[in-house]
Amino acid sequence: MPDAAGGDEMKQAKEIEDAEKFNFMATVTKAPKKQIQFADDMQEFTKFPTKSGRRSLSRSISQSSTDSYSSAASYTDSSDDEEGTPREKHQTNSKGSSNFCVKNIKQAEFGRREIEIAEQDMSALISLRKRAQGEKPLAGAKIVGCTHITAQTAVLIETLCALGAQCRWSACNIYSTQNEVAAALAEAGVAVFSWKGESEDDFWWCIDRCVNMDGWQPNMILDDGGDLTHWVYKKYPNVFKKIRGIVEESVTGVHRLYQLSKAGKLCVPAMNVNDSVTKQKFDNLYCCRESILDGLKRTTDVMFGGKQVVVCGYGEVGKGCCAALKALGAIVYITEIDPICALQACMDGFRVVKLNEVIRQMDVVITCTGNKNVVTREHLDRMKNSCIVCNMGHSNTEIDVTSLRTPELTWERVRSQVDHIIWPDGKRVVLLAEGRLLNLSCSTVPTFVLSITATTQALALIELYNAPEGRYKQDVYLLPKKMDEYVASLHLPSFDAHLTELTDDQAKYMGLNKNGPFKPNYYRY
Repeated sequence: MPDAAGGDEMKQAKEIEDAEKFNFMATVTKAPKKQIQFADDMQEFTKFPTKSGRRSLSRSISQSSTDSYSSAASYTDSSDDEEGTPREKHQTNSKGSSNFCVKNIKQAEFGRREIEIAEQDMSALISLRKRAQGEKPLAGAKIVGCTHITAQTAVLIETLCALGAQCRWSACNIYSTQNEVAAALAEAGVAVFSWKGESEDDFWWCIDRCVNMDGWQPNMILDDGGDLTHWVYKKYPNVFKKIRGIVEESVTGVHRLYQLSKAGKLCVPAMNVNDSVTKQKFDNLYCCRESILDGLKRTTDVMFGGKQVVVCGYGEVGKGCCAALKALGAIVYITEIDPICALQACMDGFRVVKLNEVIRQMDVVITCTGNKNVVTREHLDRMKNSCIVCNMGHSNTEIDVTSLRTPELTWERVRSQVDHIIWPDGKRVVLLAEGRLLNLSCSTVPTFVLSITATTQALALIELYNAPEGRYKQDVYLLPKKMDEYVASLHLPSFDAHLTELTDDQAKYMGLNKNGPFKPNYYRY
């Protein structure tokens, strides 16, 4: 039998609850209608004043193309953006050197921590550094580099220095530089010219400062995209002729090298690192499989389940992107020019379509072809409201961003590297990183994968620099298969992986050397 006192308490609580409900409902029914007219209120919301030192959500077209923003993976304080271009500031490191140009040399301590964290997952590159630094295989090498300047690249640069090289470095992308890492390199004595949010003029100025220095002439080039190679070839032809070797790691840059070679204008040997197995299969495929989602999530908070996505290009980058998107429940379409890649997409369960056929229904459009004008103004005009457009290829040529810089369209910078392009009828297209490489502009990429690529680059530089006269002619070469296998073997201990060894009888039967290479050059992994 229930306690009488307990029953009275329950009854009293029920009366209080009913009274509160009545008061709440009365408040709602008496509220003026304008409190639920969200469309009107949103207009007022966008008019809030901005305090000194804070940024307005709305950005002009001129501002959005030149402003520097800190990434989620960067310690860079956004207040630094108000101080003007680093070209106008005189900075020195603790040793009194001013042979660099970075956002803020005072961030060096933070950058050193980033580099130390990266080193923990780049054990193979550190192992190569320890094995070779006594021999100094790059002693006398003067390397000018143009890559993404991140903590992982810094580990590569410092490895090259430990192996005897002198290095001068600039960035291959105006948005991918981690300012604190650039500061740490400058503090360590590396001549680095780069900061996040460079203008186009800054970009070429930084490259020129790396190449053009009294008393110092490069003899090796490490490039990502071909801009540095192009600059030296066009502006400093005498320097270009004396280069001992070029190492290039991107589809775009490799394409430009083959064009020079075909025209008979490549007067130095070059190594195509992009098509080495350890770069193409790991950096292009596995890296993009993880980093595409990171870049999209950080910038847009988009949920992929049920979204319709078109990926332009089903090469290694496209394959990685599609695998990740499909795993999260997105409905993925592919555009392709190559029947073999198209057939692979079909066998992997994707529909191969023409962009014109599906553009009106797409929620996300991703380019990764290495080509130009893949997404044109006509496509952009036909996109649905709030369609997200981004690029996973190296260069910013795949999306025709220039066609969007017209008076009838309004640009609003709503987040770091996120612009809303607004049509006269109110339609918005969400453009990420102004059509530049999404993952390195808007997020970070897995350190371990970059260790594989960086080790491959280091070995390619060592090979070209130390090659005897006549081994490499004035042409583009693939990394020797034996080196590819060596790079892979250096990374196996991270997984506690143990290789099986061939017996003498097995090696004879297969016609192989017991120590490799284990596959012919024509083998496709």
